[in-house]
Amino acid sequence: MNKCTERIFNGLVKENPTFVLMLGMCPTLAVTTSAINGIGMGLSTTAVLVMSNMLISMLRKIIPDSVRMPAFIVVVASFVTIVDFLLEGFVPSLYSALGLYIPLIVVNCIILGRAESYASKNPVLPSIFDGIGMGLGFTVGLTCIGIVRELIGSGMIFGIQVLPDSYVPITIFILAPGAFFVLACLVALQNKIKRNLANKGKKVPETAGCGEGCASCGNRGACSGHMFLDVTEEKKNEKE
Repeated sequence: MNKCTERIFNGLVKENPTFVLMLGMCPTLAVTTSAINGIGMGLSTTAVLVMSNMLISMLRKIIPDSVRMPAFIVVVASFVTIVDFLLEGFVPSLYSALGLYIPLIVVNCIILGRAESYASKNPVLPSIFDGIGMGLGFTVGLTCIGIVRELIGSGMIFGIQVLPDSYVPITIFILAPGAFFVLACLVALQNKIKRNLANKGKKVPETAGCGEGCASCGNRGACSGHMFLDVTEEKKNEKE
């Protein structure tokens, strides 16, 4: 598996932002009242991830370490503004549905985490594919949650009636409590499938950086969880 393919696999399966790393929970729980909203938010985040990873990787040797986080935020905010204007101009219905959560992509910990832990330390091409992988993983997670909530909460998928007219929608699933419940069930299902595969002797991808804790992990630079540990260690070294 070459490095670019590995980055896509990493984002989709090994370090899926929604079901494995549990990052970006605010938009995950807020906008997934329907499948189309999940796809819209996921693809918007993917576009920002890819472009910001690319630019930050290109500038990684130019941006001083002392101002790298403010610089990353400026880069991300610029691309979020572009995406925001494009959605408002060409997909106004989706723009209205997502609302405030489009500008909030600026502070999405997935984007800042990948910028700090991967794009700022790796060449341009792998950084682009890292953004694609993490973005697609986020999109798949949001879409799955949106499909389940929309199906049970209204009997539809992508606005198309799927269940018969006699079905009585369970409206709590399109409310805030339903988001927590669906997320928990999908994560539990994923863990159950992984456990069954492991018991059958099949190879199950291990989550990087999450087995023994970040402090003892040797996979620094490939996991978003190292972002905060690295910052803490740098501050500690400065004091010493």
